Amino acid sequence: MSALRNILILEDEKLNSERLLRLLSQIRPDVKVAGIMSSVAKAADWLSENECPDLILMDVQLADGLSFEVFNRVEVKCPVIFTTAYDEYAVKAFKYNSLDYLLKPIDKDELEAALAKFEQAVQTPQLPQALMEGLLAKMQPKEYRTRFLLPYRDAYRKINVEDIAFFYSHLNISYAYLFTNEKVVVPQTLEALEQELEPRNFFRVNRQYIVQANSIEQVQNYFNGKLKLKIKNAPEEVIVSRTKAPLFKEWLDY
Repeated sequence: MSALRNILILEDEKLNSERLLRLLSQIRPDVKVAGIMSSVAKAADWLSENECPDLILMDVQLADGLSFEVFNRVEVKCPVIFTTAYDEYAVKAFKYNSLDYLLKPIDKDELEAALAKFEQAVQTPQLPQALMEGLLAKMQPKEYRTRFLLPYRDAYRKINVEDIAFFYSHLNISYAYLFTNEKVVVPQTLEALEQELEPRNFFRVNRQYIVQANSIEQVQNYFNGKLKLKIKNAPEEVIVSRTKAPLFKEWLDY
């Protein structure tokens, strides 16, 4: 019998929490989701008033700050699997009850493997050292895509990543817009490109756009905490959601 009965989710983006719920229903249909908390304050209140679940899936960046603050406000007795779009928090995650560290967008197989680690850890007290070694392995420098080789007429064309202002998705087709105002089709989805592109240079601002830092000509405040971007050669103004706006400003300011 599985030791995993209930999970608490800390995630401030609805699309990501819905994805987690969908994946959990597929790989662990008997597991109950005890709740979904979008902020440090809500998570701390919930944990202080309820019995700790078997496991917490914890996004690093919540609506009101980093989720590490939860540990400063309340005692967290259960294991944690951190999720985030960035890998620079991995070292800090070691300080807490971390079983694993998953990069967004969450992959079904990786989530299933992480849950299996939890179940194995419950049965094997010596496992934490092995888990730590696994986390350290994940922190090895990652090589990101530097160019694309794309079909062009009867031959191929090389396009360097630094020449791309932004990526845009429409009707399940991904396009790369060059700084020269040329548009080319790329075979990858935006989800795949998120994993392949250097995160210091590219940011997924919404479901349709991944932008390069050098393409951003103007950032304006928009209603309800959103941001409006003017992107070089973009056919429209690009909107950053309220939940992504703090992350975007932190990324652009670094």
